[in-house]
Amino acid sequence: MSGQNTRLSSGGQIDRTRPLRFTWEGRALEGYAGDTLASALMANSVSMVGRSFKYHRPRGIIGAGVEECNALVQLGDGARSTPNMRATEIPLYDGLVAKPVNCFPNSRFDIGGINNLVARFLPAGFYYKTFMWPDWHLYEGIIRRAAGLGKVAKGADPDRYESRFAHCDVLVIGAGPAGLAAANAAAASGARVILAEQDGVLGGTLRYDDVMIDGQPGARWADRVGRTIAAQAEARVLLRTAVVGYHDHNSLTMVQQLANEAECAADPRRARYRTWQVRAGRVVLATGAIERPLVFPGNDRPGIMLASAARHYVRRFAVLPGRRAVIFTNNDNAYRTATALADSGAYVAAVVDVRETVSTDLLAALAARDIRSIAGGTVIDTRGRKRIDRALVRSARGEEWIACDNLAMSGGFNPTVHLFSQSGGVTRWDDTIAAFVPGVSVQAETSVGAAAGAYATVQALEAGEAAGRTAAAFAEYVVPQSASRWTTDERPEAPLLPCWHVEGGRKKAFVDFQNDVSVGDIALSARENFRSVEHLKRYTTLGMAADQGKTSNVNALAIMGTLTGRSVEDTGHTRYRFPFTSIPLGSMGGRNRGELFRPRRRMPAHDRHVGEGAVFEDYGGWMRPAYYPRAGETPHLAEQREALAVRNAAGLFEGSPLGKIEVKGPDAGRFLDLIYANTMSTLKPGKVRYGLMLSEQGVVIDDGVATRLADDHFLIGTSSGGADTISAWMEEWLQCEWLDLDVVVAPVTAAWGVVTITGPTARTIVRAVGTTVLLDDFPHMSFAEGTVAGLPARVFRVSYTGETSYEINVPTRSTAALWDALMAAGTDHGLIPVGIDAWMVLRTEKGYLHIGADTDGTTNALDLGWNHVLKKKNEFIGKRSLLRDADQRSDRLQFVGFAVAADEPPLPIGDHVVGTAPDGTVVSEGYVTSTAFSPFLRHAIALGMVRGGAARTGEIVRIGSGAARRTATIVDPTFYDKEGERLRG
Repeated sequence: MSGQNTRLSSGGQIDRTRPLRFTWEGRALEGYAGDTLASALMANSVSMVGRSFKYHRPRGIIGAGVEECNALVQLGDGARSTPNMRATEIPLYDGLVAKPVNCFPNSRFDIGGINNLVARFLPAGFYYKTFMWPDWHLYEGIIRRAAGLGKVAKGADPDRYESRFAHCDVLVIGAGPAGLAAANAAAASGARVILAEQDGVLGGTLRYDDVMIDGQPGARWADRVGRTIAAQAEARVLLRTAVVGYHDHNSLTMVQQLANEAECAADPRRARYRTWQVRAGRVVLATGAIERPLVFPGNDRPGIMLASAARHYVRRFAVLPGRRAVIFTNNDNAYRTATALADSGAYVAAVVDVRETVSTDLLAALAARDIRSIAGGTVIDTRGRKRIDRALVRSARGEEWIACDNLAMSGGFNPTVHLFSQSGGVTRWDDTIAAFVPGVSVQAETSVGAAAGAYATVQALEAGEAAGRTAAAFAEYVVPQSASRWTTDERPEAPLLPCWHVEGGRKKAFVDFQNDVSVGDIALSARENFRSVEHLKRYTTLGMAADQGKTSNVNALAIMGTLTGRSVEDTGHTRYRFPFTSIPLGSMGGRNRGELFRPRRRMPAHDRHVGEGAVFEDYGGWMRPAYYPRAGETPHLAEQREALAVRNAAGLFEGSPLGKIEVKGPDAGRFLDLIYANTMSTLKPGKVRYGLMLSEQGVVIDDGVATRLADDHFLIGTSSGGADTISAWMEEWLQCEWLDLDVVVAPVTAAWGVVTITGPTARTIVRAVGTTVLLDDFPHMSFAEGTVAGLPARVFRVSYTGETSYEINVPTRSTAALWDALMAAGTDHGLIPVGIDAWMVLRTEKGYLHIGADTDGTTNALDLGWNHVLKKKNEFIGKRSLLRDADQRSDRLQFVGFAVAADEPPLPIGDHVVGTAPDGTVVSEGYVTSTAFSPFLRHAIALGMVRGGAARTGEIVRIGSGAARRTATIVDPTFYDKEGERLRG
């Protein structure tokens, strides 16, 4: 027990036969199995566990569970290091490494503490008023570096995460007395029950409150009932499982810790967390209550903590929070802490109760332990450098300093209504306990025990059992009738006296300990009329720290209500948000990360591209060659060489990711006439036609070619990005709107590999590998089936480059063989592989549209010059929208080309066409969407969208961003082979 000088020699629920060594801030310390990091630090007399966010004030442990807002630590080191973990929720393990956050170089001497010296210049909302001159960017770097608490580990997360789905008849959240009673009753009926508890043991308050249930200690009763529940065939007990979200339709999210950092490091295959998505028939919320701090001057020193937390550490972990304690309370519950501390060997100097009258039973218990009672008193100040060493008490007898190294405070309890609020439930204010309690429910849930404002153990047991029986009956299970009534040795408690703020001292009285929000900050917010709860929250950052205001919200609302003459209920509160407590980002993704999140799709001839030295990039989820550099070649030079080769000889390009959808049936032509803006039903078998697809708003969503394979059979080509979405979109129309059409839609993108050969020598090369397609009688925009290089193929005479092109489709497994054959045959004809970058240069020279680059979510068919579709077609998706005046305005952004001087570099994508409004202000009249240097034309070219562009051909415009300006001429978007002679050659 070396160094554990506040550890009791006996008692607690720890295993003294299993000492565990850990490192805190570089110091080697020791604890026991069963400890949390917080209890182990306390046992080693570590009182300062970190610094507050804003002023970097010293902070000590205040709670014992999820409510902890001070003891946030950086857990672990290296890639597994996790920031902002609560020390109260970290089970101690051998080799644990942790340090405090938000301090440098250490918690004992923190340079950031200078903020506390200038606190008067950093009031609430100061950043809204301070950083307005001369420029935000002057301050941005400093503010970003100051933001946050812990540090995110660099590199990929090495931990594994799991996801799981579950259904149950009854989900019980919380394994305190109410939750155990509910789960036990429901499980006894045979119902499918899940009991989720965020702690590592069952019992909740029974682990540290000296309560007898049916003649046995509460902790022992909890263990026995837990075993009974787990023994039921349809019941599941999940420990270290936090329910963090309550969504619609009784769907809930739970995060279960499966292993610690050391266990995962020892076995990398072991998962650290598992996320559960649970659909429950009924939910029983037995989430307990969180104790409120008291707000008084100097209430944030290390050594000041919640009374229930002090009792927790003594009874469960056998640790004294201090040798000399003062209890400050407004309710009876804190007297349990006074007696627990005294019985464990601490000297309790006084119990200061704001109430004038205290029950004789409590006074007798204090007198038996020689504890002084100060009724009608308040603490108005504290002293202590690194830890509290005395408290100033004011009472009817005057003011006096009382020496202490621990001050346990209790301002009452707030039912944990967070999940109830997430479910859509409406809370109500209960004056008897001065707290918000569950009110009107909107989902199939029931709050019981302390979560419903019933703090007595008997009430919790009775309500829990009744809720469990009702939930099981709701699922049509028969619940055995209980033969006994619950009995405990608890005495009734007298009502508390609300105490929201103790006035009288000169020091700050803190409400939100982590974000340093004081009563003065709330008063400033009220004076500046930020009085609504949402404004208060954002103006002061109240409740926006890692604890989400679990200990501060109600106190703050009451103080704001007092300052503005409103009740707490009228002041209201914000709706609690997901997640209830902090969870690792990895747990939300589960195994869906890296290639499991978005698998890298490799083209059928991927290995051939690797062999050619391709540089790959992600295009719509596909790993595609961007360019094929030669030795010493830059990406730009490679792109230019490849594009020039296509113009002078031939290029080989794999287009397998291009979407391919087969549409078949008697009504296929009619269906496609509705899908496309132009007509497809008049297409002859063996012919190909380019088309646009529009949304119902008339916006262009995709383009491509449609091929008629037979009278009732079409092959639809889409962009790579639209391969999946367009297929699903077609199915939606067929299944939801056009049920009378006899059509089948089948996506076949993955079934066919596509190799395109393009350029003046393309025909010669295809003939050289051998084909049954009659190339001399195969005009542009035609289709033929046959063989190429001995492989069965569909051959399309279409082009995206402006050159003679053959798009050859073969079964996927034959793609690499086709590539090899064409490359071998083309060696003597100047054939080289071509990447996406050169492909974009070639299509820009030709003025071809690239959906998503040259269009956005506002571009309609008319903006692209497709005015004819309104006259030639009666019905198609989006036509009605195109008839609107707004869609036919002549000043809409329209597709154009930009020509610049021959010696100028390309225009940057995104640069604006700059115009001048009638009032002299500078306005944007369009922007550049595609740009390139054309190696064939030997000058820069660009495409873009310009207001009224169709009527502005020949106009010289200014283009630029910021202060830079260049001139360009609006031209027809087709820069190369306007007549299409090379295309059709």
